[in-house]
Amino acid sequence: MRSVVAALAFVTITWSFQGIGLATSSADELVREARAHEASHENELALRRYTEALALDPTATDAYLGLAALRLRLGQPREAATVYATALEHVPTLDAALAGRARARRAAGMRDLAALDLEAYAHKTGSAPAWRELAGWYEEDGLFVAELAVWRTVADRASRTDDATLAARAAKTIRALVALVKPVDPAAFPAASDPTRRALANIAKRGG
Repeated sequence: MRSVVAALAFVTITWSFQGIGLATSSADELVREARAHEASHENELALRRYTEALALDPTATDAYLGLAALRLRLGQPREAATVYATALEHVPTLDAALAGRARARRAAGMRDLAALDLEAYAHKTGSAPAWRELAGWYEEDGLFVAELAVWRTVADRASRTDDATLAARAAKTIRALVALVKPVDPAAFPAASDPTRRALANIAKRGG
């Protein structure tokens, strides 16, 4: 009796793995079809194939990334952000989806959430281009104190990786930003005669 049960269990497991393999193979084929439709500018068909691939395999990373990128190109950033978010639910290690969601959210006007995503991606991957992109976003938004903080992170990472070119660029940018934010950041740059500003500076130095 035990041998029969064991045999049935083995068959069930084998069928399960075969089913997963077939689903993955079919999903990959649908992704290939989707890309071919994109190349032919048949966007609706491409969207359908990507969606069908995900229905077969909810962990199909190429389908998520392809679908989200297409949504973004079609001017649908909120839908793209939703696709990226779903990808992260099913495949939390998909760093490309985190970066993608950041850019989709920014395109959709969700700038604070976009910055949080991109910062998380930069921390997770150690990507210097991601840090520079984040600094660029803060520059565009006129958030120069936040931009300065990012460039200081870039400088620190450049020094630890012996990237002399990036370190020099970071140092130059930091000097320019310090001169820029000094008049508008009394906590970081207090007037010597103002005790309130000195107190704020001390708080800032202690990290709040």
